[in-house]
Amino acid sequence: MPKRHCSDVFFFNDAEWTDFPLVVKKTKSMLDGEYKPDGYNIGANCGKAAGQTIFHAHVHVIPRYEGDVSDPRGGVRNFKQALVPYDHHTN
Repeated sequence: MPKRHCSDVFFFNDAEWTDFPLVVKKTKSMLDGEYKPDGYNIGANCGKAAGQTIFHAHVHVIPRYEGDVSDPRGGVRNFKQALVPYDHHTN
């Protein structure tokens, strides 16, 4: 998300922390205008143990729709099938 390289959001400087919610809100506004979702999940994976696989700070702004899963409780845990297989014994 920042132009400057840092491994995750916990390495943001003060200016990047200030800009962080503004970028998320702008992204939401763009998605609202184009896709009109019913809700959102927002998240950042920080560190290998948290599932981070790209070690550059970024945030996931995921548009959600009524009925996109049968039970949305738990957020993104059951959101969709993985795009790629993750072998927890590697990386």
